Amino acid sequence: MSGSAGRGEFASFPRHPLTIVRGSGAHLWADDGRRYVDLGASHGTANMGHAHPRIVAAIAEQAQRLIQLAPSYGAPSRTAFVDRLFDLLPPSLDRVYLSNSGTESVEAAIKFARSATGRPKVVAARRAFHGRTMGSLSATWRPEFRAPFEPLVPGFVHVPFNDAAALEAAVDEQTALVLLEPVQGEGGVHVADPGFLAAARRATERAGALLAFDEVQSGLGRTGRTFAFEHSGVVPDLLTLGKSLAGGLPVGATITTAEVERRFRGSHQSTFGGNPVVMAAADAALAVLVEEHLADRAARLGDRAIGRLRSFQSSELREVRGVGLLIGLELKGRAAPILERLRDRGYLALAAGANVIRLLPPLVIDEADWEVGIDALGELMGDG
Repeated sequence: MSGSAGRGEFASFPRHPLTIVRGSGAHLWADDGRRYVDLGASHGTANMGHAHPRIVAAIAEQAQRLIQLAPSYGAPSRTAFVDRLFDLLPPSLDRVYLSNSGTESVEAAIKFARSATGRPKVVAARRAFHGRTMGSLSATWRPEFRAPFEPLVPGFVHVPFNDAAALEAAVDEQTALVLLEPVQGEGGVHVADPGFLAAARRATERAGALLAFDEVQSGLGRTGRTFAFEHSGVVPDLLTLGKSLAGGLPVGATITTAEVERRFRGSHQSTFGGNPVVMAAADAALAVLVEEHLADRAARLGDRAIGRLRSFQSSELREVRGVGLLIGLELKGRAAPILERLRDRGYLALAAGANVIRLLPPLVIDEADWEVGIDALGELMGDG
């Protein structure tokens, strides 16, 4: 990971003692030849698996023609992707701004909302995670993420997740945006009650504010639907996507309405947003999502796994939460020791806070790999 003594990558986040050299589907290979099953989809970027052949072919074909193009020019791969994306969305969401990451998609949503409404206030939820740039970090809740970088952007308030009354009380005539995750991933895998999202819709309509759903992690088949908001039937004014949208290449998308575009004042641009190679990958990734029925697969495998996990007789397990293949196991102790022992057995999973194990496998994971991984977790937690 680093070069000669005294040189190396900036140590701004924890590192694992593994060097990964190859991936295929839900499998990753280390430089010593050992194979691992990826139960974290590389932080949710590999919904369609690692190196899906259709996505690899789209990247190679586009790279031979045109790698980069300023976003002010049209590009066939971008047009094809945008058309395919809109086919998956409600008709009201008919404008998209393209960037390079989930956090950038949230930054754009905040700017669009403040500009379109002329208001400063953003209401987000406790335990929320929306990214690490200054605007998205201001919407993020956990103090350990925020404190080293304060003062942050003013105008952000946080209300308890799934507390409809508190949310409705916080939304007023100064509110530009209510920003929520339909499923909080980094915050411990907490699923929004449909009534909470409906209350957010009522409150924003009453106050003339906008409603945004952050589906950077929960979108694109992860929860058993193409988008997690479909479980509630509540359609937002803005939707943010990233992570697996381009099959593993960097991408962000902020999707909104013609009315928000009409009211927008100012400018916002990304040099690499809508990059032709990334767009070719994203078009192929959406085709894989639909044609391989990955949302249905996530629903089926997730329902079975959640039932199995809830049957564990473990003194270490406090609660199992989740929907589809976005699952959290809240422990009575710390998650790190079990994650380390799971890695020793050949499975790579994630934490979501100090005491939650997060399971976020590629949606293409082999059923046997998934079931054996669940069994391994049970053994490590002392099931039975």
